[in-house]
Amino acid sequence: MRILLTGATGTIGSAVLDELVEAGHEVRAVVRSEQSARAVAARGASARLGEVTDASWFGAELAEAEAAIHTAAPASGAPEFDAAVLDAIGNEFATTGRRFVHTSGIWEYGTGANLQDDGPLDPPEIVAWRVPLEEQLLAGPVSATIIAPGVVYGSGGIPELLTTPGPDGRVRLVGDGRQHWSLVHRDDLARLYRIAVEHPQEQGRIIAVDGRPQSVRAIGEATVASGRASAVVEESVDESRARLGTPFADALLLDQRALGEKARTLGWRPAHRSLLEEVLGDGAR
Repeated sequence: MRILLTGATGTIGSAVLDELVEAGHEVRAVVRSEQSARAVAARGASARLGEVTDASWFGAELAEAEAAIHTAAPASGAPEFDAAVLDAIGNEFATTGRRFVHTSGIWEYGTGANLQDDGPLDPPEIVAWRVPLEEQLLAGPVSATIIAPGVVYGSGGIPELLTTPGPDGRVRLVGDGRQHWSLVHRDDLARLYRIAVEHPQEQGRIIAVDGRPQSVRAIGEATVASGRASAVVEESVDESRARLGTPFADALLLDQRALGEKARTLGWRPAHRSLLEEVLGDGAR
């Protein structure tokens, strides 16, 4: 299948690119620089140099695609960026049956001990802007699936807040660390994107998690047990907000537990070790 992919050099997108190429798909990767073009070409994709916010150019690329996956996330201006992407998708993919896979995130669901794929949303400020765009997408004539990854590990990112000690050798928790994060390895996540884009039917919202939620404290304590840190340090909510910024801290303070049941009905299963096992190393095998 000829698939147009955005964000192909990012944490999620690069793993999706590798997964799609390995499965034999023709991947056309949207990039913004010659350096990125060389990087995706080296991994087996055809580079498409341009801007998704250029409606004419991006529309022409979409017109030639049999499916599309959007994983790109700009450093700023995300609401306008995603709105432009979804407008173009609507113009080119509406009523065609061509599959579109969009990237969301588990934070949109808010706090919950058993978050459900199609359950209610209660987003914190940092991601609240996504909801109306996504609801419009799902209500429209595009055959769309929205994947909401948990906290992604396997390539740095958010978990490094708890797996990398500070200058004093200690790990600072977010709050008191009692909240849970639902997690997913980037390579397992990429496999779910492939399954979703290959599936003959749109799936609505899918929570992408490994079904092994961990408390923030447990992750920090695993870093200590691995010998990479000397201790964990609790923070008050206000201290975490001051250190990380209120919108980001409030998202990290969410207590989120999910099993990701819909993904499993599609035949997806996580294959990688849990984050705790990765932090602890080979001794956890």
